[in-house]
Amino acid sequence: MSLLEVKHLKVHFPVRHGAFGRAHACVKAVDGVSLDIDAGETLGLVGESGCGKTTLGRAIVRLLEPTSGSILFEGEDIAPMTGGALRARRRKFQMIFQDPYSSLDPRMTVGEAIGEAIDIHKLAEGNVERQKRIDGLLEAVGLDAAQGNRYPHEFSGGQRQRIGIARALAVEPKLMVCDEPVSALDVSVQAQIVNLLRDLQRQHGLTCLFIAHDLAVVEHISRRVMVMYLGKIVETAGANALIRTPRHPYTQALISAVPEVDPATKRQRIVLAGDVPSPIHPPAGCPFHPRCPAAETRCQIEIPALREITPGHWAACHLAR
Repeated sequence: MSLLEVKHLKVHFPVRHGAFGRAHACVKAVDGVSLDIDAGETLGLVGESGCGKTTLGRAIVRLLEPTSGSILFEGEDIAPMTGGALRARRRKFQMIFQDPYSSLDPRMTVGEAIGEAIDIHKLAEGNVERQKRIDGLLEAVGLDAAQGNRYPHEFSGGQRQRIGIARALAVEPKLMVCDEPVSALDVSVQAQIVNLLRDLQRQHGLTCLFIAHDLAVVEHISRRVMVMYLGKIVETAGANALIRTPRHPYTQALISAVPEVDPATKRQRIVLAGDVPSPIHPPAGCPFHPRCPAAETRCQIEIPALREITPGHWAACHLAR
């Protein structure tokens, strides 16, 4: 059963001249995305910088206002909700941010940052229970409970990300949106955080949307993977199937750029021409056709539908077989 179901979601930002000028165009950051995540599943979302991944994640947890579409969480559309109605449901979905430092208030101790969420949602009766919950959360993410009296600047990047995870877990959410949680960390620390997230997901039965641009990381943690380009989903499949048999030319190019561990294995590098088109003036037809090495005349005119190529493997490409 789907915990989250997003239907035809759009997030457009108006482009204005001057502070009070009329909008003369819009940035189509997310342009008609549909997805679903089953309870307890981890869905990976990959794509180049600027493709709309973070905007989609923030819209799902309602940190950004959707332009249109629906966001069904436990069967209830949270897209039009505001005020108290939204606040009451926000406890059930949390976000882990890319920058583990700027997402923490430097004037609050780690214990205060974690305890704030507990206080807002009234999850502890009395200071003793509150402190016990804070200590348990710090230990759950691999930190010493005594470190709760320290400030964010006293921790390393990996430790700060652990604090961000503990803060998100404090309200016992059902859905976690992880927005590139390891991209700002050293490679040696990335594996520790990914393994921690995977262990916590299993222990708490969490449902996760894991946003990243590193396909190797996404394959390690996700059951299914979606590929995003210029505000649209262009391919989705099981993690293993997508990595081994990509059907969309854009996915093939992304995978060709992943370094091989075995030096004896040779993979043909696909170098894409040009840059990602502007989301203000996206190309007609297939959004990828200006850079696609296999594009035909049809690709310049018709927008390809996301269709099932093989069971469970979908691609938005006229040429995919």
